Amino acid sequence: MPALSALMVMLLAAGWLLAGHLVDGAPPLVVAAGRTATSFLVLTVLALLHARSRAEARVAAGRGGSVALLAFLGFFAYYAGTLLGTGYIGASRVGLIVSLLPCLTFAIGVVAFREPSSRRKVLGTVLAVAAACGYALADASPSAGVDGEALVSGGLLALVGTFAYAVYGYVYRRRMADVSPLASLPAITGAGTVMLGLTVALFVPLGGVSPGDWAGIAALGAVLTAPVFLISHELILRKGPLFTSALALVVPFLVRLGEWALGRETAPGPLVLLLLLLCAGGVWLTVGGARPAGGAVAGAAGDKEHTGRETGVHLKQGTS
Repeated sequence: MPALSALMVMLLAAGWLLAGHLVDGAPPLVVAAGRTATSFLVLTVLALLHARSRAEARVAAGRGGSVALLAFLGFFAYYAGTLLGTGYIGASRVGLIVSLLPCLTFAIGVVAFREPSSRRKVLGTVLAVAAACGYALADASPSAGVDGEALVSGGLLALVGTFAYAVYGYVYRRRMADVSPLASLPAITGAGTVMLGLTVALFVPLGGVSPGDWAGIAALGAVLTAPVFLISHELILRKGPLFTSALALVVPFLVRLGEWALGRETAPGPLVLLLLLLCAGGVWLTVGGARPAGGAVAGAAGDKEHTGRETGVHLKQGTS
């Protein structure tokens, strides 16, 4: 589990750095659609190589409503929001907003899914959100090339995408817990590709995308995004949405340092570092009082039993 968690964090950070570079030359929605399409192809090939995955993939694909909802939340809304936001305010600032995912996951869990709450979690959520807002303002000086209007637009887009992904984690665990991630993701990423692809075809010109950008988008999807999908969805099933989203906490630090090393951002000052640490502390408070892993596994097991019965009904109907 620690190795999977560390690998996911490193792949996420590398993906944000590459995506930040790509949206400088290609429309963000093209990057979103291209990375999702490439991931779909890779995941489909992997699923077809295993007999069990092929059988489970047919079950997952048969849940049309769940597949469409998950594709919209986790791919269309999340990638469109965060990549459009990256075009406005840069990868490191969007990365910090995405690091609020545990706090949003906690809030959604309490309101919509009756997850346990505490004063510590509420305090952590408020602290993390306040520090993230302060970071965005402190790091968006005129020298950084981000004005107030772009900051608001990009921040709101990234926040909407992050909110959608927080909901996605709960919906995925409830509706796809009885099939492996390798079996469920081809259908979900395929539907996401259709949604994003139609949007690009209708609203985005493709003439300005260079061959180098297409190659970068393909690498982003196949080498970085597809493995992250498999690892993160496995962690959602094993440890729960809150634990999985908490791993994103480390990503904005790595992205910020990576952009500095690549010369795309100035060195972070003392105030910026302090606000990053405060945001980290807020997320830690939110996650620190979470249910033990056994609770998350028990919840997933309960969901598996429920969706397993549902799958049995679907299979029975399909054979009758």
